[in-house]
Amino acid sequence: MRNVILTCAVTGNLTRPDQTPYLPISPKQIAEACLGAAEAGAAVVHIHVRYPDGSPSMEVAHYGEVVERIREQNRSLIINLTTGQGGRFVPDAEDPKIAAPETQLLPPLERIQHVLELKPEICTLDLNTMNSGDMIVMNTRPNTRIMAEAMLAAGVKPEIEIFNGGDMVLANEHVANLGIASPVMYSFVMGVKYSWPAMLETIQLGKSMLPENALWTAFGIGRHEFPVVAQSVLMGGHIRVGMEDNLFIEKGVLAKSNAELCEKACRIVRDLGYEIASAETARDMLKL
Repeated sequence: MRNVILTCAVTGNLTRPDQTPYLPISPKQIAEACLGAAEAGAAVVHIHVRYPDGSPSMEVAHYGEVVERIREQNRSLIINLTTGQGGRFVPDAEDPKIAAPETQLLPPLERIQHVLELKPEICTLDLNTMNSGDMIVMNTRPNTRIMAEAMLAAGVKPEIEIFNGGDMVLANEHVANLGIASPVMYSFVMGVKYSWPAMLETIQLGKSMLPENALWTAFGIGRHEFPVVAQSVLMGGHIRVGMEDNLFIEKGVLAKSNAELCEKACRIVRDLGYEIASAETARDMLKL
């Protein structure tokens, strides 16, 4: 039976503490959420960090504490750090070529400073330029190439996040030009407003554009989370759940932990006749 890799995205940067009392915020809470997800079946944990008030952080010290706490108790769990922050632009209302105060654009190497210092096994590489609420996410081809080259030089494997079909074109260009070791990791992000819809046809399109020897995951946001778990597995992919993407274990019922979301995903996978990959098995599959 095929092994399916489960990634847990434990907190993200957009989920708010007022939406759920169970959201991990401090480095200790985030590390504990990662360890709990691992016990529930996750082979990979995708990590953002927060300030004490719950707002998004990019502090290397916050990432370092989370990684250290995880490694003290679990050496096999695969750590995947985000590099998505620092890419949001808000145009000034009077002059759209000027950045409004809410803009959070940073030079590419500043966005991945924590990756270069901590050297996790994996980090995300976002290629999307798109509407995000009333902001614009901006990831230009030159900047994403700078980030990818620096990740590879640090020995960190990129997990390429795909929000639209054009992202696949750019991803495949980078893969062809940068020599990313096989298997190249792709993630289809589905159900974010103004990006790929959470539809079976989205997975079919994404799969049709993959290079040879790619490993891919599809995951859904909000109410799409668990339906996409089943769709991704049945289409030959891997899975992701977690409070970054969805807060509910079922309609109207908040999940009390990331582990609870992982347990439900694992039940779905096993009920469909597949196996959940251990962290050690996932390392072999990803050639880490």
